[in-house]
Amino acid sequence: MITKKQLRVKRIFDILLVLLLMPFLIIPIIVLVFIASLDTRKYGVFTQKRVGQYGKLFNIYKIRTLKEGVHQLGHLDKSATSFGKVLRRTKLDELPQLFNVLKGDMSFVGPRPDVEGFADKLEGDDRIVLLVKPGVTGEATLKYKDEEKVLERQKDPDHYNRTIIWVDKVKINKNYVENYSFYLDLKLILKSIFNR
Repeated sequence: MITKKQLRVKRIFDILLVLLLMPFLIIPIIVLVFIASLDTRKYGVFTQKRVGQYGKLFNIYKIRTLKEGVHQLGHLDKSATSFGKVLRRTKLDELPQLFNVLKGDMSFVGPRPDVEGFADKLEGDDRIVLLVKPGVTGEATLKYKDEEKVLERQKDPDHYNRTIIWVDKVKINKNYVENYSFYLDLKLILKSIFNR
């Protein structure tokens, strides 16, 4: 089980890494936000309430990729602009989450932050998932990197997500918290970089 000392070391590592990366990525982020603003005809930064550590809500930052309108699970790629599809496929739309990491809402590694109705509804032992900050990447994120394509093939994407994918993610994320090590975080970061 992850300890308070490990959580402190994890936070220090997050701050150091984001400060190291920010000088190289701030200009690309600004450029991508500008292009996304022109492409979607709305401000290029998308924000949404997500469930964070201990169940506390926070605003996640992403580069906007979807056209205006109603968006349905399993059909998000169809709602994306051409430029948005490239951003989503390459995960470049996630770059503004560096600011979430810097603020302390997120960590580089951890369970992906969900909208309300998932992590905030966990019960019993499953709630240990909320001990850590949600991550930009993680074991479940890597396993389900093509989640949208999986959901596209389902007759009822929402039901499949809640009964199959979400259940598996909870199991994976519990295992992450129960068997946490700093080495595991490093391994998952490297795997995220080289396994796209």
